[in-house]
Amino acid sequence: MPDPSAPPLQLDAESIGADYRRVIETTLARSEMEPPQPYPYRALALTLRRRLVQRWNETRRERHETFPRRTHYLSFEYLLGRALRNAALNLGVTDETTKAMEAIGLDLEEIAEEERDPGLGNGGLGRLAACFLDSCATLGLPVIGYGLRYRYGLFRQTIRDGYQVEEPDIWLAEPYPWEVKRSDLSQVVHFGGRTERRVDHTGRTRVEWVDTKEIVAEPFDIPIPGYKNAVVNTLRLWSATATQEFDLGEFNAGSFPSAVSSRQKAETITAVLYPNDSNERGVELRLRQQYFLAAASLADTFRRWHKEGSGEFDDFAEKHCFQLNDTHPAVAIPELMRILLDEYGLGWEQAWEITSSTMAYTNHTLLPEALETWSVELFERLLPRPLEIIYEINARFLSEVAQRWPGDVDRQARMSLIAEGPTRRLRMAHLAVVGSYSVNGVAKLHSDLLRRDVLHDFYELWPDKFSNKTNGVTPRRWLAGCNPGLADLITEGIGEGWVTDLDELEQLAPLADDAAFREQWAVVKRANKERLARLVLDRTGIRIDTSTLFDVQVKRIHEYKRQLMNVLHAIHLYRRIRSGQHEDVQPRTILLGGVAAPSYAAAKKIVKLANNVAAVINADPAVAGRLRVVFIPGYNVSAMEVICPAADLSSQISTAGKEASGTGNMKFMMNGAVTIGTYDGANIEIREAVGPENFFLFGLNATDATALRENYDPQSILD
Repeated sequence: MPDPSAPPLQLDAESIGADYRRVIETTLARSEMEPPQPYPYRALALTLRRRLVQRWNETRRERHETFPRRTHYLSFEYLLGRALRNAALNLGVTDETTKAMEAIGLDLEEIAEEERDPGLGNGGLGRLAACFLDSCATLGLPVIGYGLRYRYGLFRQTIRDGYQVEEPDIWLAEPYPWEVKRSDLSQVVHFGGRTERRVDHTGRTRVEWVDTKEIVAEPFDIPIPGYKNAVVNTLRLWSATATQEFDLGEFNAGSFPSAVSSRQKAETITAVLYPNDSNERGVELRLRQQYFLAAASLADTFRRWHKEGSGEFDDFAEKHCFQLNDTHPAVAIPELMRILLDEYGLGWEQAWEITSSTMAYTNHTLLPEALETWSVELFERLLPRPLEIIYEINARFLSEVAQRWPGDVDRQARMSLIAEGPTRRLRMAHLAVVGSYSVNGVAKLHSDLLRRDVLHDFYELWPDKFSNKTNGVTPRRWLAGCNPGLADLITEGIGEGWVTDLDELEQLAPLADDAAFREQWAVVKRANKERLARLVLDRTGIRIDTSTLFDVQVKRIHEYKRQLMNVLHAIHLYRRIRSGQHEDVQPRTILLGGVAAPSYAAAKKIVKLANNVAAVINADPAVAGRLRVVFIPGYNVSAMEVICPAADLSSQISTAGKEASGTGNMKFMMNGAVTIGTYDGANIEIREAVGPENFFLFGLNATDATALRENYDPQSILD
């Protein structure tokens, strides 16, 4: 526990500057005679981190004393983005830090550009998790995030000859200054082995999971600061390592690779995000990752429970909630049961009451093929004891279904946690629903479709379990942080309360008729477009005209997100301009970006097509000044922070009924872009909020799209 009498570190420019020099000279052992890079970024990060740590320790001390109900947020991804500017913003020291660096002869923006994006996420699910943690800290809620510390992230996307090329994202090549290693809180996770039953001294049958392979889960903590409220929550990421890092016997026998092989095998678990699952080893590694996250996080929860709580289970459910961010951590349900049954000796009914009262599940997909399943054979080989518990959960659940719908064997087969067939498979979404007290979708339409279609049987059984929680994004990063010009303009007009209460933006409505405000807004937009033009030039070598309409679609490449339609639209515009029908064609720059999964062949073809079309259009002098197409490689959070403030038009054109929510649409709208989109996901609620006059709606709704799909004949349309 820190010394409570230690004086707080000050937030003025002089104190920040003095502390920065101290870190450079002592912590980093640098002198003025040595080259500065990359040390200014690390030194400033450590300078701000010291201020966060004081608030972090105080937050933990207060919660240790009061022991409030905690939410443990389990997510396979956290798309955090850069931390330096966000830390300064939430500490309220952006201006003071800028002054401190200027006094030393440094530029804060240049320093911030040295930071690499952490490779801890891929798309909307991971960015939602990051925004969620930011908002919880800002609201002062006791929430701890749990995830995996991927050494190489997903991959770094480059474009060669129009094709996506995946390269390792070595984001941890340099020490990450925002994390704190907590080896003293390491946990041991078990795989493989077998189960044995024995009768204990009370005459009760107990199950032991024996002959397992052990992997150490080592935690690294990242502070998550609230906005100007002195609250700092924790994101705890687990890194895998072997119980024995070095086999001296193997080394002395001359088998040098074998001496470190156990460590290398263990570390594979947290090497990359989403290993390629087109082969058996990749599939197995994904399951290992998921159980590793769940087991380590629950073990850590029980460690804290014994330290802070009573250690009794009468009020365990009142003090704990486990939020499952999609099905990746759903194995936490049988793992919690295993701990309660096998390690603490609870009976099934009490253990199940605790588990089903503390687990909550957020669904992120409407695509049946994206609902995760695992081969029973693989699960049994890796996790024999959790599988036994799943069998028992399923037997008791199907008994409940049979009582509700006697004789309806088809319904039992549909709802079972086990899909029977040549290869029996575990349905993780079914497990998540059965084991949770709350199930939510992430947009109104998405939640309605879950009830009506994807999880309809479960909704009929437990209608009160289902609710909607429309996704959101933090206005701290996605407006105040990434668009300071617009943020200052808004604050000047209505005050800064909007930073924590977006409803206050409604006060801007009268300013739409203020000519001076509109001109200031246009100046900010032009500056943002110029900044994006520089990024595009740097990454692609293509110059874009900032006077054109910036039509932007950046997100994970997927068929249902319909980047293909956007490319076809570019071809359509190109043909119109070439044929002389361009009088009513607004000069436009179409900006695309996003990564395709390495094994997703169709998505990678879309990337190639987009780049080929761009090459043709951009090389044709006949359309110069009227049309340009750019695919921005290496799309990530930091790129989005430049892209969304510059967009004029946001393309949100997913097939209706396919996009769970979408959060890019919110970021664009928040930064003043209008949306062209389908009646899908959060588009529906955005349109209701901003008014139909600020939203260009097109296409079918979800019901009509489903009906069309049954008799869809694209050739007849072409004919």
